[in-house]
Amino acid sequence: MYRHLLVPLDGSELATTLVSGALELACVCGARITFFTMRDDYGASDEGALVRAMAPDTFNEVAAGHANAIIAKAIAAAESYGVQCDGLVRTGSRPYELIVQVARERSCDLIYMGSHGRRGLRALLPGSQTQKVIAHASVPVLVATVETNSVGNACDAAIAIILDEHRAIAAVCNGLRGMATQLRTGAAVDLAFLDAMLHYLRNFSDELHHPKEEQYLFARLAGRSVELDDVLAVLAREHSDGAAQLAQLEERVGQCRGDATRRAAQALAADLDDFVDAQWRHLSAEEKIVLPAARRQLNEVDWQQIGDAFRLNGELSLGGERGVAFERLFARLMNQAADAASC
Repeated sequence: MYRHLLVPLDGSELATTLVSGALELACVCGARITFFTMRDDYGASDEGALVRAMAPDTFNEVAAGHANAIIAKAIAAAESYGVQCDGLVRTGSRPYELIVQVARERSCDLIYMGSHGRRGLRALLPGSQTQKVIAHASVPVLVATVETNSVGNACDAAIAIILDEHRAIAAVCNGLRGMATQLRTGAAVDLAFLDAMLHYLRNFSDELHHPKEEQYLFARLAGRSVELDDVLAVLAREHSDGAAQLAQLEERVGQCRGDATRRAAQALAADLDDFVDAQWRHLSAEEKIVLPAARRQLNEVDWQQIGDAFRLNGELSLGGERGVAFERLFARLMNQAADAASC
């Protein structure tokens, strides 16, 4: 039985499904996971060299890319499954070599990966690279059927988007939990960074994620059963409660700026823990109750409309200006969190 999986990732919708498959396999095997992603060596390019000289701050942000964000989402997903894991980011230009090297270094006994992807995964793992991993790896390679034509129905595609957004929220909540721990121990906390995480959650959750859940997912499930209606009512109320909690947290951060006492820090830490606990319970209820019920009760047309709403909801679409801004902000937050953790 396999005990340690290496799972190479990118940030595409298909990679979200790959993470879920890897976690289900890890649960069956009782295995742990190392999530891995690669970023290009931006500094080695002509553009990167120029940007490094002309705008160092811009260079650092572009060079960091979305790799830490990809890993943070996967780790958040693993926490919801109760699977032990860690994450690793490497810079390079030959994916198969890095994958084989990391598998050897981490003593992994199985590489679990997709053959192709829609976005970055195709660049990270084109068919020739997958074949090279299989040819050069000293451990078994399981190639999952997570490729462009294998997300064969609208239900799977829509749920993948919803889960990806959940994992972004959970990853930021993990960051808040870490800050609460620092506050309780008396360690210095970057309140501006804490404010940025709260700002992301308030805007992303309240403006992008929660309205789509209520208008497109919850609305289609309403009236199916009294029990489910009660759950949906509670979840909708928790959306409003969460917004109020975030406003309170932002106010508490402002108070801490003017009151640097241990008591103020402890109060903020307690509020952060309460908020994160509530968010985890909320996400768990949606994933364990609402999404399975939706799988059973909604049809392909319903799922197509839900998927379109989450993917192409006007200016908030992932391809739209505000959606791109949310992606960039999330990546920036996860890069800052990774930098802080390495200090």
